[in-house]
Amino acid sequence: MKKVLVTGADGFIGSHLTEELVRLGYDVRAFVLYNSFNSWGWLDQLPQNVRSNLDVFLGDIRDPNGVRTAMRGCDAVLHLAALIAIPYSYHSPDTYVDTNIKGTLNVLQAAREVGVARVIHTSTSEVYGTARFVPITEEHPLQGQSPYSASKIGADQLAYSFFASFGLPVVIARPFNTYGPRQSARAVIPTIITQIASGMRSLKLGAIHPTRDFNYVADTVSGFVAALKSNRGMGEVINFGSNYEISVRDTVHLIADVMGAQVEIETDDVRLRPSKSEVERLWADNTKARLMFGWEPTYAGQEGLRRGLAETAEWFSNESNLAGYKAGRYNI
Repeated sequence: MKKVLVTGADGFIGSHLTEELVRLGYDVRAFVLYNSFNSWGWLDQLPQNVRSNLDVFLGDIRDPNGVRTAMRGCDAVLHLAALIAIPYSYHSPDTYVDTNIKGTLNVLQAAREVGVARVIHTSTSEVYGTARFVPITEEHPLQGQSPYSASKIGADQLAYSFFASFGLPVVIARPFNTYGPRQSARAVIPTIITQIASGMRSLKLGAIHPTRDFNYVADTVSGFVAALKSNRGMGEVINFGSNYEISVRDTVHLIADVMGAQVEIETDDVRLRPSKSEVERLWADNTKARLMFGWEPTYAGQEGLRRGLAETAEWFSNESNLAGYKAGRYNI
C-alpha cells in the first residue's frame, strides 16, 4: 500500500488525510479538482516539505478517463471527492448524482480495471437520517432525507455492489460529523466560530435542537489510516464516530465558553432545512471500528470535544485564516 491515490485531496478532510499520509511515509497522488488557476485548494496551505512530496493530479471525478489515468500505478485509493453541502443539494440535485454517484462509479470501475489492492470509499452519517435507535450501529436503516444523503446512499450501494459482484476490495468508511481547521462555513461549527471570532455576539443559526456526534478531524483521519493499514473490512461498513451526543444549542454554549464570549442565538429562517429533511439525531456506535481496526477516538466525550473545539477556534481566530471566510453571510 505504498502508493496511494486520495480523491478530494484539496478539500477539508482530504487535505488533512493527505498531509498525514505524507508524514507517515506514503507516496501520495493527490487528485485535485481541475481549475484554470492551478489551485490545489487547501493543499496550497500545507508546509513546503509536505507539498514537495506530493504527486498532484488535476482532474474531475466525473471524468472516467481522468480517474483511470490518475489511478494507474497506485496500490490503494481513498475516495473522498464529493459534493457535501445539504442546502445546495436542494436546488442542484443533478450535480450530486453526477459527482457523488457517477464519480464513485468512475472510481470503482477504474479500481477494478487497474487492480488496486484496497479501496476506501467515504460515506456519511447523513445516510442514516434521524436515528431510529441510538447509538447508531452499521445495521441502522438508511433514510435519504436530502438529495445529498440519497446520492451518498446510492454511492455506498454501488461500492458494496462492486465488492459483491466483482470481489473489489472495498471498505465503506462512514464518518460522523467531522470538524476542525479548514472546514467550510457551510458546517455549523465553523459558522459559530467565525461569527464569534469576527466580533458578532448575536449568532445567526438554523435549527439548534438537533443532536450530533462531532468528530475532530484528526480522529477521522486516523480512522482512514487504520482502514488503509488493515487487511480486514472488505465489503463492510464501518462507523467512525466519537460515541458522544450533543445538541447544536449546547455546542454553541461550549464554543462560546471556550472562546470567552457571551452570545445570543438568532434563528435565521433561510438556514432551516425543510422539516422532514432535518436529521434530528445522530449518535454513533463505534464498536465495530474498535474491533475491526483497533481504532478509538482521542477527542472523545465532552472533554475531548472541548479540546478539539479549542484547537479549531484557535485556527479560525488567526487573522489570515479568518480572512478567507465571510462570517456575516450564509454559506450554502
